[in-house]
Amino acid sequence: MDRRSPAPARMADGGRRTADRIPTEGRDLSGMMDPMRSAALALALALAGCGGETCPDTVEPVSVSAGSETPHVTVTLPSESRAPAPPGEVERYRVPRDYAPTRGPLDAPVTLVAFVDFECPFCKRAQATLDALEERYAGRLRVVFRHYPLPFHQGARPAAEAAMEAYAQGGDAAFWRFHDLLFAESPNRFDRDTLLRIGRAAQLDVTALERALEQGTHRSAVEGDVALAQRLGVSGTPSFFLNGRMLSGAQPVARFAEVIDDELARAERLVEGGVAPAALYATLTWRGHGVDPDRVPDDGDAGDPAPPPPRRARRVPDPDAVYRVPLDGPLPQRGPDDALVTIVSFSDFQCPFCSRVLPTLEQVAQRYGQDVRLVWMNNPLPFHQQARPAANAALEAFAQRGDAAFWDMHDRIFANQRTLSPDFLEQQARELGLDAAAVRRAVDQDTHAATIDAQQRLARSLGASGTPNFFINGRNLRGAQPFAAFEALIDEELAKARQRVAQGTARAQVYEETIRDGATSPQTIEQGAPAARNRPDPDQVYTLAVPADAPRRGGRRPEVVIQEFADFQCPFCNRVQPTLESLLQEFGGRVQLVWRDYPLPFHQNAHEAAEAAREVRRQAGDEAFWRYHGLLFANPRDLERPKLLDYARQIGGVNVRRLERALEQDRHAQAVDDDMQAVRDAGARIGTPSFFIGRRGSDQVRLLQGAQPIEAFRTAIQRALDESP
Repeated sequence: MDRRSPAPARMADGGRRTADRIPTEGRDLSGMMDPMRSAALALALALAGCGGETCPDTVEPVSVSAGSETPHVTVTLPSESRAPAPPGEVERYRVPRDYAPTRGPLDAPVTLVAFVDFECPFCKRAQATLDALEERYAGRLRVVFRHYPLPFHQGARPAAEAAMEAYAQGGDAAFWRFHDLLFAESPNRFDRDTLLRIGRAAQLDVTALERALEQGTHRSAVEGDVALAQRLGVSGTPSFFLNGRMLSGAQPVARFAEVIDDELARAERLVEGGVAPAALYATLTWRGHGVDPDRVPDDGDAGDPAPPPPRRARRVPDPDAVYRVPLDGPLPQRGPDDALVTIVSFSDFQCPFCSRVLPTLEQVAQRYGQDVRLVWMNNPLPFHQQARPAANAALEAFAQRGDAAFWDMHDRIFANQRTLSPDFLEQQARELGLDAAAVRRAVDQDTHAATIDAQQRLARSLGASGTPNFFINGRNLRGAQPFAAFEALIDEELAKARQRVAQGTARAQVYEETIRDGATSPQTIEQGAPAARNRPDPDQVYTLAVPADAPRRGGRRPEVVIQEFADFQCPFCNRVQPTLESLLQEFGGRVQLVWRDYPLPFHQNAHEAAEAAREVRRQAGDEAFWRYHGLLFANPRDLERPKLLDYARQIGGVNVRRLERALEQDRHAQAVDDDMQAVRDAGARIGTPSFFIGRRGSDQVRLLQGAQPIEAFRTAIQRALDESP
């Protein structure tokens, strides 16, 4: 995020936009710390200064009537010219969430961004409301904190800077600890001694805190939040944006709940339409009001909008792509292990579309008999509160008494989707003759969390974010499709499977053989383009040179070079790392591994992690890069910028301030993009991880895709060794 203080916003014709005069008579300001609530003339002067960095365009005189309880204050606030929301839509704002303290899951369907002043009594009052909302919407609400210290609260800005130092020292946990202690102290003034005392109580490095306050280390971050608030038209505190919808003041829980419930319903429809949960916020807010923080008009710029970028062709899922959907561990299934066609169903027990497709699946079972099996995997969506407990109940039934008990529980759950309370689930277990107490424990304690989480990660990695999603011998079919859609795909895969059997593949091995080289990330084509009917030929040779400056390890003068294209948030890239270590040990100096970046677009922190790793290498060399690489793969869920900086501190030898500047300036962004472009220029279509393997000194390589077993790598390496240098 650009932290520069913006120039005053202007209308497209170069004139200054003036807010309407807002009389405070008859207006309920009790729940909001508004500048108009203070002594009118002093406030107007204070707003005009606003810290000397960002100020309203003009401050008009204050008129105070004799005996008037609320003076009229007219202030011009920076604001963009806004068109009303289209009919049927709500008004939204683009409010960035990055580089700010956060609570709640990254893929929560509702994001609440709060602009807060630590000395504002209404902000303090709102904290109890936020706590209640976080409890009520646990797992479905993400809270993002942004600073808006008002100019007449003298201690609010130092408090904000101190809170950001807490964030720098210990991430989200330290920030919220310090935040709570500040509000416990409010409404006392926050002088230097008070902030240091609170820092000690929050277990901060007080020496570093004092230095940060003296040097203004976090002043630009706070000023950036203030500038953002003003661009969005925020005029007082607290102010909130719920998925971009503005709500001002310390409103009651019911008012927030009204908006949140509406947003959850909208999110559910989007996810069921194929939008990934992690992409909901961007999908909902990208058309909202906002000012591009990277384009701040200067004094000679009238602020005319830049021409829109050329529209890219829409990309849609490739219907013929085959995905690797492994069947790890015992899984509930209907049908024999040696069925020629395997249907993996990612489903949610509260999803109405998952319920709607059940008769179709029964029709499939009757039509194809022993040739088809259905395998169940869980993907409880975050806004279906009972879906995860129901998944635990069904998995516990499976753990106790196998497939029959699972499907009995499955059928009862879907027959009663609106009444999935823990008591109901326990009663169904009792009626089915299960250990009902164990089922209740599973529901209450999330006993099968590891299984559910792993299946959800797999679904997300394959782009199967909504429910239901089916993979038919690895080919994706989305939604509650009619029988004809299943029939067409099953018949096609059945013919291929019978051909494999005729060529000597055992029936029980057909599924694994079919998906062995399958994609491990979403495969798309331009809308209207022909789908790829076959996977890339394993004999195809690509031209892909090894960059001279890429990170590498293994032999210094190897016979074979493996270029690994990977993503630090990709679970399959993580999974294959021990295999690569074993290869380097096994082949000694004959093999060299070269790292190439290929961050996938739906892994929101992967690109910046790749940039950070490049800067670490630039400063400290290959050895530091590989240590940093190990830390990133050890913490794939914690790759926000503060964490990236912290990992750099842990490995030593890295100037963290220079690293942060490199990230702010996107110093290595083009280099990362160049790696991705190199694959496209070679004519390859890949997911992650992908490996291009060839002889040293040659740019002729062959492709091995996915987190393959070590035997597949041995075969590919030996093939390269057998070829003439």
